[in-house]
Amino acid sequence: MANPAQAQALRHYLQFTDLSAEDYAHIFKRAALIKAKFKAYEKYQPLTDRTLAMIFEKASTRTRVSFEAGMYQMGGSVVHLTTGDSQLGRAEPIEDSARVISRMVDLVMIRTYGQDKIEKFAAHSRVPVINGLTNEFHPCQILADIFTYIEHRGSIQGKTVAWVGDGNNMANTWLQAADLLGFKVNLSTPSGYEVDPAVVGVRSADSTQFFKDPMQACEGADLVTTDVWTSMGYEAENEARKKAFADWCVDEDMMKVAKPDALFMHCLPAHRGEEVSAEVIDGPQSVVWDEAENRMHAQKALMEFLLLGKV
Repeated sequence: MANPAQAQALRHYLQFTDLSAEDYAHIFKRAALIKAKFKAYEKYQPLTDRTLAMIFEKASTRTRVSFEAGMYQMGGSVVHLTTGDSQLGRAEPIEDSARVISRMVDLVMIRTYGQDKIEKFAAHSRVPVINGLTNEFHPCQILADIFTYIEHRGSIQGKTVAWVGDGNNMANTWLQAADLLGFKVNLSTPSGYEVDPAVVGVRSADSTQFFKDPMQACEGADLVTTDVWTSMGYEAENEARKKAFADWCVDEDMMKVAKPDALFMHCLPAHRGEEVSAEVIDGPQSVVWDEAENRMHAQKALMEFLLLGKV
């Protein structure tokens, strides 16, 4: 299926830094247009006869629905593989799986554990590979989050994002995005759960500030965001994390010290009363449902870009 000519311009999306600020400006513009067409029930199917393979080693509601519905809406088709179906790196080497699967489809989305696995797959793929989530990065979520911010408040350049909680794949990706797109992240994590600088790869002094007190991180923020205390794969640490993260619940007091028009985001699923209070996530500053929907629209623009270039 893959066009040999495509190999000359093969682009993967494995972490946020794989694209340039100019590329993002284009994708956000396209996402807005594609979403407007969707809302107007206007058919737009530039990916007719293209096939997306989705490989899930970590299950997900939002990732599956957003990619699958999005690809169908763009005129393409989808092959859905789970760990049991694919046995990535177990029944056969990842390199061989990549060589075979990429000869049969036009695009591959992988949601897995280690970043090394998706990097190895991409290195032997003839088609674009998209990171649907790894332990280290979650670029599609941050793509959707920034698109959501732009929709509600305009450009994120020069703004301040407060990250409250675990120094996980979301935090890593926010730091990469801030460095690339010219905004600032105020980061507050409990002791022992900090971001690993070696994983992030970019640490501009201008784009990141660290706070022990989450309340201080939220002061003057344009956007306050968080994630679950225990990400998938770390369930054994759940009780220890509940104790360590007790003061890192985004509540009304934290939102009050942010800017009056600050937004609240959460990639979901959320646990009310843990990482966020019900009053905040269900309150007027929360845009989590727009954020969740925008996974689909932002990813449609991303798939269009990876397969067709700058339309």
